[in-house]
Amino acid sequence: MAQLYFKYGTMNSGKSFEIIKVAHNYEEQGKPVLIFTPAIDTRNGSDRVGSRAGFTRPAIPVSENTNLYESVKTQLSGSGRFFCVLVDEAQWLKKHHIVELTRVVDELNVPVMAFGLKNDFQNELFEGSYNLLVYADKIEEIKTICWYCDRKATMVIRFKDGVPVNEGEQIQVGGSEDYKPVCRRCYNEAFKQK
Repeated sequence: MAQLYFKYGTMNSGKSFEIIKVAHNYEEQGKPVLIFTPAIDTRNGSDRVGSRAGFTRPAIPVSENTNLYESVKTQLSGSGRFFCVLVDEAQWLKKHHIVELTRVVDELNVPVMAFGLKNDFQNELFEGSYNLLVYADKIEEIKTICWYCDRKATMVIRFKDGVPVNEGEQIQVGGSEDYKPVCRRCYNEAFKQK
């Protein structure tokens, strides 16, 4: 029976690398997959998933008005069977996207693995993450270590001109120069000094 998985982790925890690995493992066995990524993430082009390790894969861009259920259904009717749907940066999806992914699982019987951040730089849930926590059948943390110590990273600090900031728009696409994964203690220490 197909299920909806939410695999979350902080920045630099290897989420995109995991998508590329999972896709490779399926396809090496002759089992095609579909990969989706939010269109706002253009770091590797709007139609690619890319890891910090340098690996990339083609992906279908998702805009705010994309219907993921209809997109998967159309792909299935044109290409036959897909064994898994993989979604990168799922925190940026809207509630309707998550509900559409539940329909992919429940009505099309295709497993969905959504990867993304759980919380933003202010420790608020993203819309996509909140709804994945509500609707997912299985939730799994992808772990990494704090940038400053050896504890598990559970938060992220946003930087502007090398200085930690905790104000601004929730969504700002960026990489290692803009964000660092940190533990709760190091997060709190970064803002005590201000």
